[in-house]
Amino acid sequence: MNEPTTLLEYLVAAERIVIFTGAGISTAAGIPDYRGPNGIWKTRPEIDLNEYLTDPEKQRQYLTFKSEDFLRWRDAEPTHAHRAITRLQALGKLRAVITQNIDGLHRRAGIDPDRLVELHGCNDRLVCIECGWSRDAEPGYADFRETGTVPTCPECGHVLKPGVIQFGESLRADDLMRAQQAMMDLDLVIAVGSTLAVQPAASFPLMAARAGVPYLIINQGETAHDGLPHVSLRLEGDVQEILPEAVDDAAAMFG
Repeated sequence: MNEPTTLLEYLVAAERIVIFTGAGISTAAGIPDYRGPNGIWKTRPEIDLNEYLTDPEKQRQYLTFKSEDFLRWRDAEPTHAHRAITRLQALGKLRAVITQNIDGLHRRAGIDPDRLVELHGCNDRLVCIECGWSRDAEPGYADFRETGTVPTCPECGHVLKPGVIQFGESLRADDLMRAQQAMMDLDLVIAVGSTLAVQPAASFPLMAARAGVPYLIINQGETAHDGLPHVSLRLEGDVQEILPEAVDDAAAMFG
């Protein structure tokens, strides 16, 4: 059998696909990226974990940002690309989704939580990094907007924070382990809508590629992995067009 040369051929041949996603898969849902021309970091200061835990003003500032994000994103719908990935799951071809995104859209699209690794956390939870207690973020954000009071943990009294990995905060050990395990049991990895510039997240696709697994990149704009010898196929363009079309064609071939 000839080696695949197109996205469709790779999808048809694969049985255990890992999809790695970045902000570019969600911009069509109205969620801005972070480092683009209109990215979030162009208008907001970076608040690291130590600042958040020790400075009441930084706590209020960060909670204001994340509460605003929650309100704007709450009714966002998964994009065509999100739903294409969920269709791969329905076809029995999806090993895992590893995402840098904090918007929860893969969950809303129907990805099995056991197959989903949200490396950078999610904005719809409030967590205590002291004891691990967590809660749905919506009532906590609503109370903060009404009173300006920073929420605290009912178990240990420590300040709660949005369930997003902040600057200066390590990725969660369980998420790292699950991502590493996914990269040891796959036959295709596809990076979708990511500049592949953020570490250590972007190291996961390369982990599989260096072990000989075919590695595909779909993105509009340059990525940090462009030109690497480990990349099997690089597709430039709108992920909302490229991925759904190929998945639809693959599904049609399976009847």
